[in-house]
Amino acid sequence: MAVVAPLLALLSAVPALCRWLARPYYPLSALLAAAFLLVRKVPPVCRGLPSQREDGNPCDFDWREVEILMFLSAIVMMKNRRSITVEQHIGNIFMFSKVANAILFFRLDIRMGLLYLTLCIVFLMTCKPPLYMGPEYIKYFSDKTIDEELDRDKRVTWIVEFFANWSSECQSFAPIFADLSLKYNCSGLHFGKVDVGRYTDVSTRYGQQGWCWGRVPGNSAAARGSVSASPCRRYKVSTSPLTKQLPTLILFQGGTETMRRPQIDKKGRAVSWTFSEENVIREFNLNELYQKAKKQAKPREEELPGGQAPTGHPDGEAKKDK
Repeated sequence: MAVVAPLLALLSAVPALCRWLARPYYPLSALLAAAFLLVRKVPPVCRGLPSQREDGNPCDFDWREVEILMFLSAIVMMKNRRSITVEQHIGNIFMFSKVANAILFFRLDIRMGLLYLTLCIVFLMTCKPPLYMGPEYIKYFSDKTIDEELDRDKRVTWIVEFFANWSSECQSFAPIFADLSLKYNCSGLHFGKVDVGRYTDVSTRYGQQGWCWGRVPGNSAAARGSVSASPCRRYKVSTSPLTKQLPTLILFQGGTETMRRPQIDKKGRAVSWTFSEENVIREFNLNELYQKAKKQAKPREEELPGGQAPTGHPDGEAKKDK
């Protein structure tokens, strides 16, 4: 069994590994992460490299390079202690390996360091991590539809994720949130997402009830160029590249925010919080919310003619609603 179990685990991971390899981002990242190792160890290339070893062997690491690689391993192990998905583990390895490679190449030859840094910049600008495209039961909001949907039926509880596609933490959390939506979605408990990187107005204005300004509809001379204020709800989520607020999960009950994670302290800073499936279920009491939502849905179903349940997707059915 000690041999069979790891072998079965490896075989079960083969399809996912093939899907990763089919996407250019992962093979190219792996190539950049292992660039110095290939340059230093491949004989036709390493023969012309300078070496600081006492034996003058250019195809082996010197003591300083070994120290840098050992320090890289320690940093990756420390960072991966908080990783909750395989993608996060691999992302940390790629990121810190590229940093170590840049240092090693600059130490070896400034021209090689500049070349490697240029390749990393080109890769960063042209090749993005693949987005999650699996099954989910999530409704995607815009800045105009989120208020309307939250106010449509105050009996419905919403868990809404505020995310940005450029955030690696949001990308890592996407499959977890999708899996939660498949397990807990029902007629009284819904899941939603808002891309605050695209709809910045949702995040930059304040958090509860306020006023939104827009143009007065109509083609009359009085309407043209004039603006009006209407009540609206906005959700303060920072979209700064250095922010710790992405992703942000907000629980809405009766159309009002009742809790969010991560929390914001008195100084406006996000309190560190791990976005794991277990933490979300525990902090948001998803099991209790699910049971309560199902009980509330039964009287509403009985009110329909003939006692029929409302039309729609059954609980737990995978759906993409964008």
